Amino acid sequence: MLEMIKGNNAIAEAAIRAGARLYAGYPITPSTEIMEYLSTRMKEVGGTFIQAESELAGINIVMGGAACGVRSFTASSGPGISLKQEGISAMSDENLACVVINVVRYGDGLGTLYSSQCDYLRETRGGGNGDYRTIVLCPESIQEAVDLIVLAFELAEKYRCVVTLMTEGALGQMMEPCNMPDFQTVKRQPWGLDGKYTNKKIGIFDRNSMEEAAAIKERHLEIARAEQRVEAGYLDDAEYVFVAYGLPGRSTKGAVEQLRRDGYKAGFIRPITAWPFPTDVFKQLNPDLKGLITVEANATGQLVEDVALTAKKVIVQNIPIYCLTYGYGIPAMKTIREDFEKIRLGQIKEVF
Repeated sequence: MLEMIKGNNAIAEAAIRAGARLYAGYPITPSTEIMEYLSTRMKEVGGTFIQAESELAGINIVMGGAACGVRSFTASSGPGISLKQEGISAMSDENLACVVINVVRYGDGLGTLYSSQCDYLRETRGGGNGDYRTIVLCPESIQEAVDLIVLAFELAEKYRCVVTLMTEGALGQMMEPCNMPDFQTVKRQPWGLDGKYTNKKIGIFDRNSMEEAAAIKERHLEIARAEQRVEAGYLDDAEYVFVAYGLPGRSTKGAVEQLRRDGYKAGFIRPITAWPFPTDVFKQLNPDLKGLITVEANATGQLVEDVALTAKKVIVQNIPIYCLTYGYGIPAMKTIREDFEKIRLGQIKEVF
């Protein structure tokens, strides 16, 4: 049954229903409602909620829960996620399964409270020290966020890795009708520590060896092959293809529909996984493609780098790649259409 629910609350409830039983974190706008909701809800299902003294403490508590094989997660925004990177790197080193929710806000340093997509490069490149990446899921709606949080825990345990749900401030704060998943009965992972004196091994690779490096590479390649998720439309005849994710991806789809009604051969690619980046869908592009256009809620252009790299790998001919950046917020369909016209007229130049 559909119910109107706020994005952050929906994500928190979906995590509960997915079997998560440990949450530890520290409040920060615009993600705080996740923590506030769980402060009472987690107790009702027999789970553990901890408001830590800092973001660093929160991620390390989650590390402890993950090491015990319990579905564990945390949430934060901007600088809070930055502070968690050491813990995320350590969990990646120990092959621990957990979920990190980033409700992205705009700006460097402490930043602002505006909704944005300015954390793309950090999330898709690992974020902390070392040789790892996290799977990154990017919803365009509250319903999709709910569905992806369930998937996030499943992927984390499948690959013994950290999975990031990268939402946006606006998605966390808005309300939409949503169907909640059924409750799952999830058992503690058999490899988790249980308090008994044992020589049980948590990690899955032999440490500090070339064999470990080779195994890590193979796992990354396996994830890249198997876990690409994407929504796309009108690629067979599109002369221009827009690439956008999250809420800007949602408005971009609307702009493409309007452009097609006006007679323009436009198409769209909306990555649902930012990593692994959905490279395979680019193989479906029209041979007569005239340009790829990213639509991004940041100031400098970040998604465009993955689009350019993918075009280099997949497309034989040299295709112009344009980048429309809108700082923060959600670009309007009208604005995207107006800027597309500027691209057609040569007023906006390609960046790759």
